[in-house]
Amino acid sequence: MAAGVLFLEIFELSRLNLQTFLVFSLAFLLAYRYLRCTGIFPPYPAGRVPVLGHLLALGRAPHLKLTEWRRQYGDVFTVRMGMEDVVVLNGYPAVKDALVDRSELFASRGQNYLFDVITGFGTGISSAQWGKSLRQKRKFASTVLRTLGVKEDMGSIEEKIREETGCLCVKVAEYEGVPFDPESDLQVAIANVICSTVFGNRFEYGDERFKELAEAVLITVERLGAGQIINVFPFLRFVPGVNRSLRDVIKGTATIHKFVLEEISRHRLNLDRENPRDFLDFCLVELEKREKVEDFTEEQVMYIVYELFIAGLDTTTNTMRWCLLYMVLYPYVQKKVQAELDAAVGGALPALSHRALLPYTQATLMEVQRIRPVGPLGLPHATTQDVTVGQFELPMGAKILTNLHSLHMDPAYWPDPDRFDPERFLDAEGNVINKPKSFLPFGGGRRGCLGEQLAKMQLFLLFSSLLQNFTFKLPEGAPTPSDEGIMRITLTPHSYKLCAIPR
Repeated sequence: MAAGVLFLEIFELSRLNLQTFLVFSLAFLLAYRYLRCTGIFPPYPAGRVPVLGHLLALGRAPHLKLTEWRRQYGDVFTVRMGMEDVVVLNGYPAVKDALVDRSELFASRGQNYLFDVITGFGTGISSAQWGKSLRQKRKFASTVLRTLGVKEDMGSIEEKIREETGCLCVKVAEYEGVPFDPESDLQVAIANVICSTVFGNRFEYGDERFKELAEAVLITVERLGAGQIINVFPFLRFVPGVNRSLRDVIKGTATIHKFVLEEISRHRLNLDRENPRDFLDFCLVELEKREKVEDFTEEQVMYIVYELFIAGLDTTTNTMRWCLLYMVLYPYVQKKVQAELDAAVGGALPALSHRALLPYTQATLMEVQRIRPVGPLGLPHATTQDVTVGQFELPMGAKILTNLHSLHMDPAYWPDPDRFDPERFLDAEGNVINKPKSFLPFGGGRRGCLGEQLAKMQLFLLFSSLLQNFTFKLPEGAPTPSDEGIMRITLTPHSYKLCAIPR
């Protein structure tokens, strides 16, 4: 998923009454001496205050503030999130060291109350602690996705994405050039791809069960972003008003669980054990055999499927929203993508086999993910044992935050990083630069995004098909949309409308 939960909202004191504030202030001040970690932690930036730590200083765009602090404090420093220390890694060398080179030493998860609630406190994959059980579940899920065709070559999932892309293009054409917000239609298309992968079938856009599922996922993601203060101060889940986000998250999660359990029951009725059709079929077969995952349970299956929805829908939708936004902001880039599509694909429906013929199209997608990664801070990690980072000694269980935004905006690797320029990802011969340095939009290593390949397939096929069929423009007289994101659970663009002109 791909992309992450972290402490993204500043503490809004106005939401609490003075009495509540004094109570938790006193409680945490008294507990301070008992909560201090051992080890030699990196230095703190300025701006730390009692109880709140650096929350006020980080503000509503923590990825920007952390990147700013990097210039003053170096690649490794510590921020205080309430009463807890979090070590921040910035820049390609430090982040690569943790996520790739010494991945297993940073492969665990720290406590994160809201995230733990929706993932069953480690029952699934995303928030599980590092160990044998997690390794088995990740390997099993990854193998199933590859078997279903979520890989670089042609496969069954590609055909389902292309089918859904065709439906999306029909829907967009119905607007007949009238301004519209693409968010809802993208959400439906991407949710349907996930449904096809997991449940083996798509839903019609007006299907009531599907609408209920999609709404529950979106509300859950939205309220996760709004309730981050509970992650910093978990006791606030007991405070009326402040815990509204938690109640909404629990309600949305219950709706999704109900849907998944109904699908599990439906799949059991006509399960072909010799020919599993979809992700859920493979899980049910494994539940009976338990050859690859010891002590596999139906509850684990439910949470793994749930995580595929939560991680895949929000991140892929917002990446596509950024793609379309940058096309209307940079029409000359849009024209170059369309010219390449016309020359290489013509009137055929874009396929994964066309990727080698579409380097500029691929580079444009990569540049969008560089300049506006939907998970600029990734998911929080934790050390699996005592570990040395530079001259600092971190204890087992230390929380680690990887500032991926600092990689993507580093002028040492990306000259003039605020400039949108897809040609950064092309070599002198015009070929795509595979695996460029300082570029990790999906994270990496042992806790890298499980759905990375599925997301890449969706992004390429959706983006290329939309630009093949439409030219996207701003409505006449409309102000230029902002390209500054809003940091919620992911980095999302401000709402905008555009016109899709058939080509």
